[in-house]
Amino acid sequence: MHSGHVLLEEPIRMASILEPSKASFFPAMTKIVGTLGPKSRSVEVISGCLKAGMSVARFDFSWHHPEYHQETLENLKAAVKITKKLCAVMLDTVGAELQVVNKTEKTISLEADATVILTPDEGQEASSELLPINFDGLSKAVKKGDTIFIGQYLFTGSETTSVWLEVSEVKGNDVVCVIKNSAMLAGSLFTLHASQIRIELPTLSDKDKEVISSWGVKNKIDFLSLSYTRHAEDVRHAREFLSKLGDLSQTHIFAKIENIEGLNHFDEILQEADGIILSRGNLGIDLPPEKVFLFQKAALYKCNMAGKPAVVTRVVDSMTDNLRPTRAEATDVANAVLDGSDAILLGAETLRGLYPVETISIVGKICAEAEKVFNQDLYFKKTVKFVGEPMTHLESIASSAVRAAIKVKASVIICFTSSGRAARLIAKYRPPMPVLSVVIPRLKTNQLKWSFSGAFEARQSLIVRGLFPMLADPRHPAESTSATNESVLKVALDHGKASGIVKSHDRVVVCQKVGDASVVKIIELED
Repeated sequence: MHSGHVLLEEPIRMASILEPSKASFFPAMTKIVGTLGPKSRSVEVISGCLKAGMSVARFDFSWHHPEYHQETLENLKAAVKITKKLCAVMLDTVGAELQVVNKTEKTISLEADATVILTPDEGQEASSELLPINFDGLSKAVKKGDTIFIGQYLFTGSETTSVWLEVSEVKGNDVVCVIKNSAMLAGSLFTLHASQIRIELPTLSDKDKEVISSWGVKNKIDFLSLSYTRHAEDVRHAREFLSKLGDLSQTHIFAKIENIEGLNHFDEILQEADGIILSRGNLGIDLPPEKVFLFQKAALYKCNMAGKPAVVTRVVDSMTDNLRPTRAEATDVANAVLDGSDAILLGAETLRGLYPVETISIVGKICAEAEKVFNQDLYFKKTVKFVGEPMTHLESIASSAVRAAIKVKASVIICFTSSGRAARLIAKYRPPMPVLSVVIPRLKTNQLKWSFSGAFEARQSLIVRGLFPMLADPRHPAESTSATNESVLKVALDHGKASGIVKSHDRVVVCQKVGDASVVKIIELED
């Protein structure tokens, strides 16, 4: 990790702090992933979330059945049509997650200094003295003195709704623990995390495979969030599985780093994955509190230099029940942006939180303010230096497009792409202006029917900072030979004007292929 990697533009005028935030078509360059659930599954609320800035909808299969998630997804599709806002779909696997089974859903009271037994006998009823769990190998994995943490879905970290346990002895398949703090566990699902202990469960479980091959295939998921990724092999195994599922061979795999094991193999995981999710809830339990920020900065820097999207979780937990974030949370969101995060993932805040739309709106506003003071010049130089020479052809074009856009103060960069790779490379250099990714569909066939590619590539840019997709009409040429109105460039410029990012006399940098050559050109708009 490079020291002094605080990317802040200086100096900041104090008067500018009091200037009101300006609304725009894009709430922020940083993207927001919202988890849809009980409080955020109606067409009305999802429409509000999309308007507020959500660009990726996450479906967490740790709880509820596929039919429930299908209903939510149908509502998402309706909301996309109403709002005319594109939204990608992310399927989050269960993976090697340990859960306490509370079939009666009775509230369980746990008192400090008392003992509680964790048992693999799921037929038992959960109580203050006995907690059934969904794993029969815990007694073989832990020893006296080990720490176990139990909390509601996506650990709250609150001392009243989460509990720390210390293993006092192992009795056959049961684990006897001393309760370290008093807590009330409410609801049907509590997640259990054994700190710094390897759990012998597959990263992609049979249940996960079943959900992916049915629900995932049916809905052509854009992203697979691979929970509890511990090795590069986990990603390779998931990719091999997806490759046999038709369209899902195009699905991007985001490795979710949740424990010490994933941290230790981070570099090789990053090499294999399409993106990274820093699951700070679980990491915050595995790591000492004073080390969490250090891992975040180091991991985000590595993702940025590799040009792979990085997503940060657990930023505004208190907004699950409150209309405003705490001061520490607001600062945390801004620091995630300054550290280089592509997207902020909201879990419980939107899934069961009371204010899903307001949460997305506030997070978007904080991101936008942080982006204003992001030191792009320093970041650009560091990225170019890291890439080194000789650059690849595409990397050279991408960095040149960004350099040109900054020099001429362009209002937008328009990139024509079919795979999305060129646009992602431009976004890697973090230009201060939006990158409009115009995805040119390609005709493909399986010998039985014709179809166009492009929809996957367009939606997959919805998690990349600063990248805004537009699916071109396949009947239009990438650059009209005669100056006809059918030119894709004109359609893209009209889209930019309609969304308020381009106006008369603005300069625009265009990156496109002409024959075998890649071209960067600067155009000035007329009235």
